This record gives sequence, structure tokens and C-alpha cells, in this order.
Amino acid sequence: MKDRIRQLMESQHMTQQTFSDFIGISSASLSSIFTGRTKPTLNTVEAIRSKFTKINLDWLMYGQGPMFRDQVADLNSSTGESGVMQPGVAEGALDFSYPTTPPQAGAEQVSSPYCDNMYKSPSRAEVKYIDKPQRRITEIRIFFDDQTWETFVPKK
Repeated sequence: MKDRIRQLMESQHMTQQTFSDFIGISSASLSSIFTGRTKPTLNTVEAIRSKFTKINLDWLMYGQGPMFRDQVADLNSSTGESGVMQPGVAEGALDFSYPTTPPQAGAEQVSSPYCDNMYKSPSRAEVKYIDKPQRRITEIRIFFDDQTWETFVPKK
């Protein structure tokens, strides 16, 4: 499975850091998956599935079928009724007609057919300030190394 995750990452022309940030896991977690120290968790698979909505989970988890779900239809249409490949159609050919590089500043955003929300900016958080009464000190205790302590209470 780690090889398929790496293949997905490379197909999107991402570095390990970019890919881990994009799917929302730590780069250390992704690195430990790639080195074989840990196995991908269900959270990792879910993080990939949520960002790459057209990913074929059978391919990701078991290595069965094409990488993306819509490639199933493409491959079936290229083989015809007999199941034999038609001339001029490469089996498992990748479609590079969609740009995969991040848009430049001021440019329109172009989404990949296999990855939704790839270059969308994070949503802006709204901060609400809640008025709370000012806290006051009610007691101070100092502990000493001889197992004793002193308590100080402010004058009212």
C-alpha cells in the first residue's frame, strides 16, 4: 500500500511535505509509512479519500483496478466488447491534459479531475472575544523541600 500512496503522490507531482500537508497528516507519519516503520492507518486512507474523491479504494488498499474510478470506464471503452485493446490506446495510460502545478498569484484556479479542493485556500476563522470578569488571586501557597508550606491570602 505504501508504494501505491507514493505512486499517487508522484502522479500529482507533489513532494512528501506537500502531500502530507495536503491530506492533513504529519510529514513524519508519511515518512514512517514510506520507510516501512508503520503501516497506513484507516485515518490515512480516509484523509486520502477525502482529498482525492475519485480515487479507486480497491486500487489504494488492494492494488486492484486503476488508480482512479473514472479510469475504469476509460479502460473498458478502450478494450471494446472483445476485451482486446484497441490499436493506439495504451493500457493504463495517464491523462496529462489537466495541469497539476499550483496556480500563480492572481491566476484562476484550475482543479484536477482526480482531486477536488486541491488549491483552495483555507477557510478564514472568525474570532469572538467574550468578556469575562477579571480574575483575582485568592491564595498563594509556597512549598518547601522540607515538606512544609506557607499560605498567603491577600488583604481585602
